[in-house]
Amino acid sequence: MAILITKWFGTFLVDEKNNRIIDKRLMPSDANETAEKLASIQRGSILPEEKELAEKFPKVYVSDRRQSELGKIMFFDSSFITPEDFGFDSARMHEIMIRLGKLRTSEPIPRDKNLVLAIRSLDDLIGTANLLNERLHEWYGMHFPELADIAKDQRYASLISKFGDRNSVLEELGVELESIGSEFNDTDLIAVRSLADTLCKIYEDKELKEIYISNLVNEICPNMCALLEGPLSARLISLAGGLQRLSSLPSSTIQLLGAEKAMFRHLRSGKKPPKHGVIYQHPGVHRAPYWQRGKIARTLAGKILIAAKVDAYEGSYIGDVLKQELDARIEDIKRRYPDPPKPSKGQNNGKKKKGNKARR
Repeated sequence: MAILITKWFGTFLVDEKNNRIIDKRLMPSDANETAEKLASIQRGSILPEEKELAEKFPKVYVSDRRQSELGKIMFFDSSFITPEDFGFDSARMHEIMIRLGKLRTSEPIPRDKNLVLAIRSLDDLIGTANLLNERLHEWYGMHFPELADIAKDQRYASLISKFGDRNSVLEELGVELESIGSEFNDTDLIAVRSLADTLCKIYEDKELKEIYISNLVNEICPNMCALLEGPLSARLISLAGGLQRLSSLPSSTIQLLGAEKAMFRHLRSGKKPPKHGVIYQHPGVHRAPYWQRGKIARTLAGKILIAAKVDAYEGSYIGDVLKQELDARIEDIKRRYPDPPKPSKGQNNGKKKKGNKARR
């Protein structure tokens, strides 16, 4: 029985019974060529040398899942094949690995990786904006507490950044009122306006990041956007760690992405498991009655998986078909389950049974 083994210094065809090397193809003497072949292996490709050796036997086993199309996978201890026996030493390995590292780091980055990092940076901006907004309200509220009822969020910060003192803000708003706030001197106003200016820049950066994410997600996953719209599609890709990984997940995992804490709580304490994660934001799920949401979320997760696979492998656009099928299934669920389920006999909805007390 022959087993195909690939190491950094070559590909070997080994007789499993006596650990004898039947045939071999060593890596090129040039370090750059060897690094390119190793990079191809890391990407999941099969080398021509591997195909050539595998064709020598009608039935070949392989030791790497990457080679599964050449034969059945089998664990095999190949530690007896050492590089020194074929003229490769540690210095040569060091040179090849340095070239390999440089080659892999210079490869083009998939667009979905940019999307993942953009979503995470947007989350950071939102968290920072909320924190600074709270601090600005607390600080400027000592001078003009009534402004919080007139302006919100970005408008609130913008008024403080541009005008500063209470009277100038009131004049800009065209409002007349008597404030109960204390007076700030010029130094205090400069400091609080600096904070407001920083917050305004964060809000502007947040808007630019949202536009970038919206354009990017529509470009890389049009089928998912047809089902979920851009923001929710981007959020799912971010939670999964990339479009390629999202397409490899089972639909049950996609259904619960974003509900990991609730799932662990269920596993620890035995509480009810979650029926959906971040896909709850989809209108078809959160607008449905509670007894229909689990079924709709399960259907939606299945359609998301199909759309993610098509987008990941750059297939044709089928988003409109998937959306029609989803809408039809949602209508079918609503028609078949119009009323909430009746409690089982063992359930009493937490109410104590009424009855006559036993007479003594």
